[in-house]
Amino acid sequence: MHGDIRTIRRILDELGDTWAVVGLSTNERRAAYGVAQVLQRHGKRIVPVHPKAETVLGEQGYPSLGAVPFDVDVVDVFVNSDLAGAVADEAVAKGARAVWFQLGVVDEAAYERTRAAGLEMVMDRCPAIEIPRLG
Repeated sequence: MHGDIRTIRRILDELGDTWAVVGLSTNERRAAYGVAQVLQRHGKRIVPVHPKAETVLGEQGYPSLGAVPFDVDVVDVFVNSDLAGAVADEAVAKGARAVWFQLGVVDEAAYERTRAAGLEMVMDRCPAIEIPRLG
């Protein structure tokens, strides 16, 4: 329901190649790290967004979306559902073109707000799973 194939394809292939990955740290055991690697292999520039602002996978990190000094196309959200809505609102304020809530991240109100603001959105999906499906 919140991730039809046309929207997924548009986000992955048409809306831009700069992806802010919120929750990405240097912890290689976390899902965000593996997904960021897949995004890089798919030609995306990843932008780590984490309170520690660490450099991850060769990319400078920032403590928040607002601290990123350039435009981002897609905001990929790896935070708990109760925090995700605020991140979606920051993505709208930042001027992103799409928001992607990862597997298990669900906030219906945030989905409605983000779509009403004109952004594409996918919820409770993973680009590392969807990319191979697009073939």
